[in-house]
Amino acid sequence: MHTINDEKRVFWHRDLPPLDAEPVGEHTIEAASGRVPGTIAHCDDLWQVCHGDLMAQARTRMEQELTRLGGSYAHVFDQVIDCRRDDVKNEAWLHGRFDFVLYRRQAPAGVRTGDPQDCEGAAAYVGPNTPTQ
Repeated sequence: MHTINDEKRVFWHRDLPPLDAEPVGEHTIEAASGRVPGTIAHCDDLWQVCHGDLMAQARTRMEQELTRLGGSYAHVFDQVIDCRRDDVKNEAWLHGRFDFVLYRRQAPAGVRTGDPQDCEGAAAYVGPNTPTQ
């Protein structure tokens, strides 16, 4: 998924974020595909039906987390996908857990961003609880 300015923000496995990105921390999201009716005898059949939907849901969740956490990029380094079933409702779906590293774009040296998370910008930040002289 891309942002409005069409910059790639989510990178999968061997696909790496830009070199100017600074790692901030590791996070995990979970996503699920839509449920399909009926009994699917083999997980391979479920995979064919639901995998595309699961990955679309995962990309959407990843973009939401980037926005929520104030990140510039995410690098997914691990994922676990399994088949789930509800025998009572006779439905099946895929569930995925995706581990990723959150990155923030580094500001050029000497540039104050005004972001309280930025060490140089912290000195210039005046927020609602910052005492003024």
